[in-house]
Amino acid sequence: MKKTILFIVFALSIFASRAQYSRYIVKLNDKGTSPFSLSTPSAYLSQRAIDRRIRYNISLDSTDLPVTPRYVDSIRLSGNVTILNVSKWLNEISIETIDADALIKINSFPFVNNTQPIAARSAITRVNKIANAPLIEIPSIVPTIQQNLVDVYNYGKSNGQVKIHQGDFLHNHGFRGDGMQLAVLDGGFYHYNTLPTFDSININNQVLGTWDFVANESSVAEDDVHGMDCLSTIAANMPGIFVGTAPKTSFYLFRTEDVNSEYPIEEHNLAVGEERADSVGVDVCSISLGYTDFDDPSFNYSYSDMNGYTTISARASAIAIRKGLLIVIAAGNEGDKSWHYITTPADTDSAFTIGAVDTLGQVAVFSSYGPSSDGQIKPNAASVGRFAVVANPGTGLPSYSNGTSFACPNMAGITTCLWQAFPEANNIEIINTLQQSASNYTTPDDRTGYGIPDAKKAFVLLQQKYHTQTISVNQCKANLVLSVKTDNTMSIEVERKFANEAAFTTITTLQSNLPYGMHEFLYTDDIINSTSLSVQYRLKMIIGTDTTYYLDDTTLNFTEPCNSNPSNEESIVISPNPVNDFVNVYFSNATASRVAVVIVNAVGQRVYTDDFQHTTGIFSQDINMKNFSKGAYFVTVYIDKRKAITKKIIKQ
Repeated sequence: MKKTILFIVFALSIFASRAQYSRYIVKLNDKGTSPFSLSTPSAYLSQRAIDRRIRYNISLDSTDLPVTPRYVDSIRLSGNVTILNVSKWLNEISIETIDADALIKINSFPFVNNTQPIAARSAITRVNKIANAPLIEIPSIVPTIQQNLVDVYNYGKSNGQVKIHQGDFLHNHGFRGDGMQLAVLDGGFYHYNTLPTFDSININNQVLGTWDFVANESSVAEDDVHGMDCLSTIAANMPGIFVGTAPKTSFYLFRTEDVNSEYPIEEHNLAVGEERADSVGVDVCSISLGYTDFDDPSFNYSYSDMNGYTTISARASAIAIRKGLLIVIAAGNEGDKSWHYITTPADTDSAFTIGAVDTLGQVAVFSSYGPSSDGQIKPNAASVGRFAVVANPGTGLPSYSNGTSFACPNMAGITTCLWQAFPEANNIEIINTLQQSASNYTTPDDRTGYGIPDAKKAFVLLQQKYHTQTISVNQCKANLVLSVKTDNTMSIEVERKFANEAAFTTITTLQSNLPYGMHEFLYTDDIINSTSLSVQYRLKMIIGTDTTYYLDDTTLNFTEPCNSNPSNEESIVISPNPVNDFVNVYFSNATASRVAVVIVNAVGQRVYTDDFQHTTGIFSQDINMKNFSKGAYFVTVYIDKRKAITKKIIKQ
């Protein structure tokens, strides 16, 4: 009894010290007595999410299991408590309450580890901060980039921010986001459902779902403009006016940010939003949010917290990456402020953190500095965030704004289109390849990381990585087997050079008329007249008029020239077998010789004999067996009176 009284007194004192708070995180100890099982993931994951785990060999674990419903119910029924959001990854529940008795009761539950305040009382009046991202007219210093007349899209005002990454290369070859899913997590998507910028995604039902994790409702179109602007850099499809970097992608729009205040509960909302994205099967998340200072300074982070695993949002983003999602995050706009460095969750290890440049590649002064406090290269790359083209919230027409907030989704769209082309690569491989393609790859810095990614170079790197080839020689024939991702705009020139030749010669061109995918090509090169002891092949990939490069090269070495005297049975071909009418004896040699062919039947009787004076090169002789009886025969070839081969054949 005394222990209980002491607990109540202690709990009341804690609550009194937190009286200004109304929102809390309830941390749970476990997922005990859960009705869910890792063996039946379809109860809590979509088939698309399950398929992602299978494709990339990602094991299910306890973080995939929903929070135990009994725990949620107990907390809900503990008093005047509202459940805000439930995080299965963090095994936490966010609640709203000013009921002291309810908090005491919740803390007494054996499955509860502790409760922590996370935000003050909710704002009574909802404020639409539509002016929070001021738009500007395009200044004269913003460069223009020539529109290519063969482009599938006329990008209009966004031409520069697409082409800085050669995103037009992906679009022109059919990679525009089709079949991919991208979640934008932000503070609201003002009028996305009515602005002409988004006519295409609305008409084509490319918005697959929406949810407001702040207000717990499905509508997100009446909230802040920021998320809509971010979405426009990806999804806009106004030919000749404004086209985004992945206009054929399907979207989930999640509001996780309350623009009226700044508290860590928004990070918890973000975590739950990423969980939802994972569960429905999203491929890429674009997150233009960052946290350092809060309305209550007691929650503030320090730079040392930017280590990828301390903050709520970084921990959640790291889990999302382990689940196979590709997480693209804005670096932050603190470069010219006292904070200076990246914000969280931009510090997340293996996240694709994006800084801001203009269309000339000049670093924006406001773009946050790296590295993370634990020394990771951050930002990882850069995209257009200075004078970025975004949708005007009143007209939907292109306007200009500044922020890594817009560099992030612009890059997320490029990333999505590249991943569409190479789904066999996992999220980390796609990021690493984009970094490898970037302008500063060999000397990364603390402003743009590896630099500005080049989608064409990244495509080539992945095409090279995922192609396979074998070249072997048999009876002086080089057999090429090539598997590579192509479509009918791509061709492969096979080039050959013998050791005694000075230059390569194109010997054939391979091309598929099928849609883009992994295709197999077979080619046989007859090298029987070569006097060289080695031959080198190389494969030149030609992608329309865009780019040409070499996939691979291979050298074949021989113990003797292919046109030398046959020294073993494998050098002489006797075919066909079985035979109906004619049997052919075929080989090649480098010197003149006397050739004799003898055929005997199964009892050893000679039924055919002839000899020939052969000069050099190919020997090919057809022998008429039309009148031979059915049965087994033995063909023997003599070269300069030496037996070279005896082969059994069947006459049908």
